[in-house]
Amino acid sequence: MAGDSETHLRDREENTNVIRQPFLIGVSGGTASGKSSVCEKIMELLGQNKIDHHQRQVAILSQDSFYKVLTPEQKAKALKGQFNFDHPDAFDNELIMQTLRQILQGKTVQIPVYDFVTHSRKEEFVTVYPADVVLFEGILMFYSQDIRDLFQMKLFVDTDPDTRLSRRVLRDISERGRELEQVLTQYITFVKPAFEEFCLPTKKYADVIIPRGADNLVAINLIVQHIQDILNGGLSKRHSGCMNGHSTPRQRRTSESSSRPH
Repeated sequence: MAGDSETHLRDREENTNVIRQPFLIGVSGGTASGKSSVCEKIMELLGQNKIDHHQRQVAILSQDSFYKVLTPEQKAKALKGQFNFDHPDAFDNELIMQTLRQILQGKTVQIPVYDFVTHSRKEEFVTVYPADVVLFEGILMFYSQDIRDLFQMKLFVDTDPDTRLSRRVLRDISERGRELEQVLTQYITFVKPAFEEFCLPTKKYADVIIPRGADNLVAINLIVQHIQDILNGGLSKRHSGCMNGHSTPRQRRTSESSSRPH
């Protein structure tokens, strides 16, 4: 009987390895607009936050994990608040593309961990296992067309600029040990101009615009319902080309990268 049981488990694991392509959702918006909060709210309403990381069907990734490694000169500027982290060149888009392609292939991926106090990548990584739905949030998720075209759904979190600034000030002072003057100078010099030049124009690519961020439960509930349809196999035709609307859920789920916006 033990042999039969082991064979059954092995066969079931092999069957679950035949996986449909994950549904990628891009989440963009200005700094401190509530992108992470929207993703976390979606995870909560789906009941995924109470599930073991290896069993989750939904993963959350952040563009902030993919900041480029700074040169000594760039790091010196960053420590003085004189480096533009909101410019497209600050992100390692090649690594983002590589990671997204691996996710679409159903592979387990290693996500870098960025230290916002020292402005450097840590030596450890976050392991993200295959998931049915992947939420990828960041201020410039829609800026690169190559990356933008990989998302099957695009969300833009639209929050009042004064609210975003106040959140940014509080966060950078309390969580990252910054001085008020440095935070405001960086915002005026880099953050606000970069938002207007690089982030805001990508709002036009969004399928859904979410005013007020995580407080907009009407919009978030509609998105959650759509994701539930995907998880329940209601949209499996989009992934596998099959007509029966059924699919086998993954055996292994994801861990979650929880980096906050810079």
